[in-house]
Parts: sequence; C-alpha cells; structure tokens
Amino acid sequence: MAETKTKAKTTTKAKAPAPKGAGKKTCTAPGCKRAYRAKGLCFFHYKKWRRGELEARPGRYDTCGKPDCKKKVVGHGLCQEHYDAWTKSRKKNQAAVAEAPAAPAAPAA
Repeated sequence: MAETKTKAKTTTKAKAPAPKGAGKKTCTAPGCKRAYRAKGLCFFHYKKWRRGELEARPGRYDTCGKPDCKKKVVGHGLCQEHYDAWTKSRKKNQAAVAEAPAAPAAPAA
C-alpha cells in the first residue's frame, strides 16, 4: 500500500492596501490605529461600512460641507442656500463655455 502525502492548504489574510497620500491619518473607528483609507475609515472598517455591518455614523453628512455652516444638507453635501449658489454658478459656467468660440481646426498636412 503506497502512502500519499497531502499538503494542507493554508490560507493567508490579504494585507490592507497602503494608505493614500503621505499623511499620517488614522481610522476614525473607536480603538482602531490602522491607516486611513476612505471616508475616514481604514480598509477593513470601510469594507464593513459598505456591507452595512457598522452602525451608522451620526452627523457625518447631516450638515452643510461649507466651513462654519451647520444647516441641514439638501443635495451634494450642501444646505439649500449653498446648493442654490452652486447650481447658479454651474449654469453660468456652462453658458459661458457654450458661447465660447470653437478652437480653429488644425491645418492639414
């Protein structure tokens, strides 16, 4: 009877990707010291947040993103006042681009 050797398959955990940027930011999850990756969370807590396994973080996107503005968010992370100003300036910029003369065509070689 011939003996066969079986190798046990070992699994290794994937390492977290290197943090973005040169900053030394850390995860905002309580007690976590890992490097910041996205939305203030490390790679592991971000994955849990995406799956819905972390409890909601209150106040994160409830207030306007403009400095010193604490009004309730309406759209794009802005309060109604700042959102209206943003859309107005955006429409103005789009109109200016539409009115700009087209670039001259390159001469044929």
